[in-house]
Amino acid sequence: MQYRQCKATGNKLSALGLGCMRFPRDKAETERMLLKAIDGGLNYFDTAYIYPGSESTLGEILAKNNKRKDVFLATKLPLMLCKKSEDFDKFFSEHFKRLQTDYIDYYLLHNISSLTQWESLKKLGIEEWIAEKKKTGQIRHIGFSYHGTYDDFVKILDSYVWEFCMIQYNYYDENYQAGEKGLKAAAEKGLSVMIMEPLLGGRLATGLPGKAEKVFANADPDITPAERAFRWLWNQDEVTVVLSGMSSVSQIEENISYINSFKPLSDEESALYTEVVDIFKESYKIPCTGCGYCLPCPKGINIPGCFSALNARYSHGFMAAISLYANTTAFITKHPHIPRSCTGCGKCEKHCPQNIPIRKDLKKVTKTLEPLPVRMAIALVRLIMAR
Repeated sequence: MQYRQCKATGNKLSALGLGCMRFPRDKAETERMLLKAIDGGLNYFDTAYIYPGSESTLGEILAKNNKRKDVFLATKLPLMLCKKSEDFDKFFSEHFKRLQTDYIDYYLLHNISSLTQWESLKKLGIEEWIAEKKKTGQIRHIGFSYHGTYDDFVKILDSYVWEFCMIQYNYYDENYQAGEKGLKAAAEKGLSVMIMEPLLGGRLATGLPGKAEKVFANADPDITPAERAFRWLWNQDEVTVVLSGMSSVSQIEENISYINSFKPLSDEESALYTEVVDIFKESYKIPCTGCGYCLPCPKGINIPGCFSALNARYSHGFMAAISLYANTTAFITKHPHIPRSCTGCGKCEKHCPQNIPIRKDLKKVTKTLEPLPVRMAIALVRLIMAR
């Protein structure tokens, strides 16, 4: 395992970290996965209050196997649920119960998206609250995860003595949100930078257009698209930890092999990414990462699934897209959950970290994947099924 030292904390963190949002349903499999990760040298585990079941499962397994002190735990205060200052302690206490611990190594304010939001938190007394928790040792290091513009990002960096931050960053999103400039700005201030969405919700691993896959394969067929994405990030000294939402032992083993064999990129390798991004941009219409923050929809619409189907229309063709769309919406059944069911309530958009105009883009899904011939075919299938 390769490790990188945090300037602000002095800790040596594994360059590959475990994102704990998508644990397997089988707790025994999750336990095998976590122990394999620790045995392989991973020591940075990232979870959050709002990840269903994640904190409790992680805490239980670490306690059972006496592994708490072998890892650096990172979790997050759910800002979207904090309406008053008393909420800080309410959720913080719940972290401890779930994680079966009395301290958090790396604590993040979850999903800061603007300077205005940070200023509102300060009015609620967040700075004083953090100071108290750090004084007692309950919080070892403080940081924030970010989904906003670069301009606000650097202002937030300057507004408090942070020790680390987490940003969305990959070779496709090089200039998105905080982007490369934000990465460098944080590093220059001595912050460790943790990376989320290194595979863009898996699209840089298994969702590349065929032409893009061939570019990588022609250069070296033994290096997978996923490894390419990780290598691009590890090639940057400002990157401290790359988080991967692994959900099986095989993924743990595969990703550990990537970091163990990592070497700096050659100029020829670096040039490949520009070519792949140009191809990818032609087919990637909606920047949805499948995080699920927009759910549940009051009408039961699988928003990420619909957007994935629309993107598949341009990357893998209409038939692949319509197949995915059918599975996502159940549109040939009596009770489909299709985008046309959207009432425009806007609840989804309030929680989308990518700031996607979801209501508008769902209409694009309908227009593209439900043209008149498709609707007629659906009506015919339903008629036959009803007999």
